[in-house]
Amino acid sequence: MRSQYFESKQPRIYAYSDSRFQGCLKIGYTERDVNVRVAEQYPVKTPEQSYRIEYQAESMREDGSLFKDFDVHQYLIKKGIERINGEWFKCDVEDVKSAVLAIRKRIENQENRTLDFTMRPEQKSAVEKTVNYFQQWKKDPEVGKKAPHFLWNAKMRFGKTFATYQLAKQMGWKRILILTFKPAVKTAWQEDLESHIDFQGWKFVTNEEQYQQHFADHHAICCFGSFQDYLGKNNAGGIKLKNEWVHAINWDCIVFDEYHFGAWRDKSKELFEQEQLEQQEQQDMELDMPDFFDEDIIPITTDHYLYLSGTPFRALNSGEFIEEQIFNWTYSDEQKAKMEWLGENNPYLSLPRMIMLTYQLPPHIQEIALKGEFNEFDLNEFFKATGKEKEAKFKYENYVQQWLDLIRGQLKITTEDELKLGAEKPPLPFADVDLLRNLNHTFWFLPDVSSCYAMANLLAQPHNRFYQDYQVIVTAGKKAGVGANALKPVRKAMKKGLESKTITLSCGKLTTGVSVPEWTGIFMLRNLVRPETYFQAAFRVQTPWVAKAQGADESVIIKQNCYIFDFAPDRALRQISEYCNELNTEERNPEKKIAEFVQFLPILAYDGSSMRELDAASVLDMAMSGTTATLLARRWESAVLVNVNNETLKRLQAHPQAMQALANIEGFRSLNQDIETIINKSTAVKSGKQKANNGSLTPKEKDELKENEKKERTLRKQLQEKLIKFAARIPVFMYLTEEREYALKDVIEEVEPELFYKVTGLTQNDFSLLVGLNLFNEGKMNGAVLSFKRYEDSSLGYSGLTKYDDLERVGLWSTTMSRAEYNQ
Repeated sequence: MRSQYFESKQPRIYAYSDSRFQGCLKIGYTERDVNVRVAEQYPVKTPEQSYRIEYQAESMREDGSLFKDFDVHQYLIKKGIERINGEWFKCDVEDVKSAVLAIRKRIENQENRTLDFTMRPEQKSAVEKTVNYFQQWKKDPEVGKKAPHFLWNAKMRFGKTFATYQLAKQMGWKRILILTFKPAVKTAWQEDLESHIDFQGWKFVTNEEQYQQHFADHHAICCFGSFQDYLGKNNAGGIKLKNEWVHAINWDCIVFDEYHFGAWRDKSKELFEQEQLEQQEQQDMELDMPDFFDEDIIPITTDHYLYLSGTPFRALNSGEFIEEQIFNWTYSDEQKAKMEWLGENNPYLSLPRMIMLTYQLPPHIQEIALKGEFNEFDLNEFFKATGKEKEAKFKYENYVQQWLDLIRGQLKITTEDELKLGAEKPPLPFADVDLLRNLNHTFWFLPDVSSCYAMANLLAQPHNRFYQDYQVIVTAGKKAGVGANALKPVRKAMKKGLESKTITLSCGKLTTGVSVPEWTGIFMLRNLVRPETYFQAAFRVQTPWVAKAQGADESVIIKQNCYIFDFAPDRALRQISEYCNELNTEERNPEKKIAEFVQFLPILAYDGSSMRELDAASVLDMAMSGTTATLLARRWESAVLVNVNNETLKRLQAHPQAMQALANIEGFRSLNQDIETIINKSTAVKSGKQKANNGSLTPKEKDELKENEKKERTLRKQLQEKLIKFAARIPVFMYLTEEREYALKDVIEEVEPELFYKVTGLTQNDFSLLVGLNLFNEGKMNGAVLSFKRYEDSSLGYSGLTKYDDLERVGLWSTTMSRAEYNQ
């Protein structure tokens, strides 16, 4: 009775294969369970089942009406697919998917597209904010003549490629140019454009022949290329002949992908070689960001600019973009959305939670590689290697072997300690049962090519029998290939998914712009100066890993958690601290920033005796545990605290109040003249270099170019040094107040304006104005303010000395103001 009245129907289209009909699928319709229905067509049992369900999907259009197998058959016939024996068709699953999608949406789907998912809420927000900004920009008669710039500060897995194409649709663009420093991202850009039903009519091109063909057919076009290629020069210093067509087009939008990479200026061309890029990460990240407002550097014209990056710290700190030009989406935003989603179909459910585990290595291992300012364990030194490929060998091979034993819980000295700890022993990557179960596929990030091959050679030694269950892939050096080619052997080795085991060794390749679902853990085995590189690599392991059962629509989430393993704890926690402080520009208190982050990315730290979960205060304490008076002095003497690029100087020069405020300070009397000279010399240098590229400089003009370069560089440096000297007075003010400052805004809003003026020579309002003009780098100053206050709390004021003696002991302030000035 119940089944008669309450049984629900589930109309579905299905397709299955049979080993007796190679290359064919049978397509049917049922309102019952697909497995039961197909089994009924094979009433005679055989020793081996010859059929396999390949696909099933709901048989309902978007308007709620039903369609049946007949509709799918007719669509396939219309597409020219051969029909055999009634319901059998010579086609593959992708053909069936595109047919179902076309019928469901009542469209032609001539390009056999198979995806039809919609934008997530944050993607819609990004597109809407960008569209509104671009449209408002064009309405402003003052700025509307220039091309507007917008930044998506969005972490990996945001779906930047898909959202960019949706933006293009909403803006009505027909020709967009994607420029990247990482050609490996080409696959992601191409697949999204060619597979999704929303982008029907768009064509993906990489050369002039493809462009001309599709432009003639009135298609919308996405052109993809690398900076190295499209902005490279020929031997005569001009545009490459094969790329002249790119420069001849005024594009609707130029999209700068992986914008955190800064190797785009002429002076950094030597880093364009992949080999050098891998091994010079530190130099690469310290390069200046290019000025894309300058068409002499990017000689391709467009009506709009879009910048994409998950770690655009330099752009955020330099003031290159104002708040209205930025859309933010961080890891914390994503995990919070995942946790707070109400109802079914949570779009964030497949995005795994990240967990960081840091380990303080035994003293006898650490001591061989203690280096640097803090006398810390140096990963680059520890994993240093010499030799090529099969001849590569670690400098401290015996100790590296001990490390390999340690991470699988077999190092004798730690085994004894763990017996004492009992249940409190730390979870080691290849020893803990739960971790081991989740680490079939891991990524090991090493210092250089030699160390990658040395690790592969060591893992292959007979005594490392445990690691020989894993297929080791070296993705480093010329032999590994460039871009997508480096990924091919990794994907091949992982083909069996959970049934296979791999270790991928790299020193730079595959650390940005690629998605490998099977990677669940990353081993940070090298020093990384900048958090951009650290987290670009770390987020590789957060790629969702989902799989479908045979013939099923539903996906199973295989990867719930993913892991970062780091063996230099203090350095790792400094990366965390800097990442949180530089990306979250809204919250002032750094402890709150970190507290939000560790809520979603737990950090477990082993200090040699126990493993505990760290709170925000502990992260800050450990991150700054090596802070010394010398380090403080260097932070407040650093050139990164101030910006003296042309863009900033022009803004300053155009603001009379700001100019007057600085001119009142001794040392800035000739400020206006100095700025004018810097800008004029800069223009002359640029013009001279253009002539030099064309080979038309006379000997006299060459001498003038050198002289102009020298003069510009000298004046710019002098101005920079004056501003740094002024900035160094800020901590003096902080030390003399009774308030607790967390960030630069606390200094600006301090309730002691007279003291601020006495110490610095500026009013707080004038200083705030200069910060707003980006003359002072607020992001970098925030970090310096925090470092000073935490050092002050722990170290100053307890020595029995006068306050001036305390300040002088720090090592900087005596050069900032004399004792007489201080007393006054």
